[in-house]
Amino acid sequence: MTILRCLAALSLGVGGAAWAKDAKPLFQSSDVLRITFKGQVGSASDTPRAGSIIIGDETLPMTFTERGITRRKKDICPFPPLRVSFTQPPAATSQFAKQKRLKLVTHCRSGTDFQQFVLLEYAAYKMFSRLTPVSFGARLAMIDYVADNGKPIASRYGFFIEDTDHMASRNGLKEPKTPDRVPSSILSPAYAARYGMYQHMLGNHDWSMRAGPAGEGCCHNGKLVGPLPGSTLLAPVPYDFDFSGMVGTPYATPPDQLPINNVRERLYRGYCAHNSQALQVAAEMRAAKGELLGILAATPGLNERARDRATAYLEKFFADIATDQLVTSKVLKNCL
Repeated sequence: MTILRCLAALSLGVGGAAWAKDAKPLFQSSDVLRITFKGQVGSASDTPRAGSIIIGDETLPMTFTERGITRRKKDICPFPPLRVSFTQPPAATSQFAKQKRLKLVTHCRSGTDFQQFVLLEYAAYKMFSRLTPVSFGARLAMIDYVADNGKPIASRYGFFIEDTDHMASRNGLKEPKTPDRVPSSILSPAYAARYGMYQHMLGNHDWSMRAGPAGEGCCHNGKLVGPLPGSTLLAPVPYDFDFSGMVGTPYATPPDQLPINNVRERLYRGYCAHNSQALQVAAEMRAAKGELLGILAATPGLNERARDRATAYLEKFFADIATDQLVTSKVLKNCL
C-alpha cells in the first residue's frame, strides 16, 4: 500500500474531529515552573537512569536518557538534553497530569551565554505557536539539578516540549508512520509554506520536511501530523532551533551542501510549488510582527544583550518581507 493510500485510510478515522482541543495542564500556562530534578545527569550512558522530579510537595518518579545528535556529544554539551519518562502516572491535580514522556531542553554548558541560548530557543517555540496551534507547546522551568546523593549540581532554566501525540491529538490529528523519505505531494502547501518561511525567519537550515534519519521515519527536526480535515495531506511541525541564526549557539554550522558560510546567513529552503502560499504566510507574519517580537521581549530571564541581538536579526527578516514584491525578489527566488 502506498503512503498516500495509507494516509487516505487513516483520514477516515479522524475526519470531523475538532480542530483544536485544550492542551494538557503542563502547557496551559506560561508561568515559570520551579522544580528539582534529581538524578545522575551527565554520565554517558544509553541505559535509562532512575530519578525524580520534585515540584512543591509532589515527587514524581521517572527515568531519563540523554537525547539529541550534536548536543549529545560531550565535547559540545557536557549537560545534554534529556528525555523523561514517568514510571507512575502523575496525579490528576499535578502540573504533569496525563504526561508519560517529555523532552527536556537543558543548558548544555554552564556559561551565561548558554543560558541565553536556551531562552532564545524557548522563545522560538512560543513564536511558532503564535502562528498556528499545530505546533509544539513549550513550558519554561527553573530547574535545580541535584545528584542522587542530594548534592546540588546546577540551577538553570530549561524547558519541556509537548509530546507529539498530545500536540496532534489536541488538533484532532495523529502522527502516522512514515518511511524515512516522503514525497512533497503529501505535504499541506499552506503548512509547508509556513514551516519554510518560519525557519527562514529564524535563519534555521538544520531541518527537512521530507526526510529523516535512517530507520526513524520522517523528518529531520520535525514531525508530520494529519491528515488535515477534508484531505489526506499532512502538516510538518518543526522542533529543535538551536542551530538557527537567531539562537546563535557557537556549535551551530550550516549544512555543508548549502552555499552559506554561517547560520546567521539566511537562505530560503521552501518549495517553489508552495510560493503562492508562502506569500500569504509572509503577509500573516508581517501582521503578527508586533506580537512575535513581543514574545521575545517578554521571555523570562532573557538579558538585554541577547534580546536586542535577536530582535535586530528578526528585523532584517521583516524588512525582507515588507511587501509581496520583496518577498518574491529577496526570499522566494531561492525556493527549491
